Amino acid sequence: MEPALAVLILIGNALAFVAYGFDKHQARVDRDRIPERVLLGLALIGGLGSYAACELFRHKTRKQPFRAWMMGALAAHILIVLALIYLP
Repeated sequence: MEPALAVLILIGNALAFVAYGFDKHQARVDRDRIPERVLLGLALIGGLGSYAACELFRHKTRKQPFRAWMMGALAAHILIVLALIYLP
């Protein structure tokens, strides 16, 4: 894998992690939240970061169907990353 691609993947995961953490903070202080469609888009580009944030911050772990959609986005993220690594 190209180093630049690896850096982009890491940035995407870090961005998703921070966004989910920020959204959890906003929920706790009862302020404006990040729309779920944005969080799901971030899960697609930073799937592992979004999953880690959900587990660490206990954020949206019981909310359905969001959780199912997020897990689908995580699976798609993993498949995309694998394709970028192994396909020429």
